[in-house]
Amino acid sequence: MEFTPEFTDYDTRLGGYAVVVREGHVLLALWNEPEVPMWTLPGGGIELHEALEDGVVREVREESGYDVVVGRLLGVDTRVTPPGDRLQPVGDRFQKSVRVVFEATVVGGGLTAEVDGTTDEARWIPLADVPGLRREPMVRRFVG
Repeated sequence: MEFTPEFTDYDTRLGGYAVVVREGHVLLALWNEPEVPMWTLPGGGIELHEALEDGVVREVREESGYDVVVGRLLGVDTRVTPPGDRLQPVGDRFQKSVRVVFEATVVGGGLTAEVDGTTDEARWIPLADVPGLRREPMVRRFVG
């Protein structure tokens, strides 16, 4: 019996994100792509040429203005998005997002807003206020 592997065309996106907590506040970014913006962890897509941790550092800097050092791995979040639910439709392909989340610590920089990006602003949010925010499920899982 001959085995013939099945090939399925799909789109996988690797993302790296940071949970940055300081003095009872967490650094969040306002994601502007959904119809109603929501708060998310700073981070995003990892470029083909960069290491995962380097991508997290770059993304946090782009979205918040802060320089960070990546700490311990907190977990991996996987989401499969059907073609009809994608923000930017690409044919009939499902998209699998593999999002790797790390702790991170601010070591420099200053709070600034991303220009022409997928987030409008970054803000230090009191941890006690996070459950009341409109937030991306990844924030619920890794922050509260």
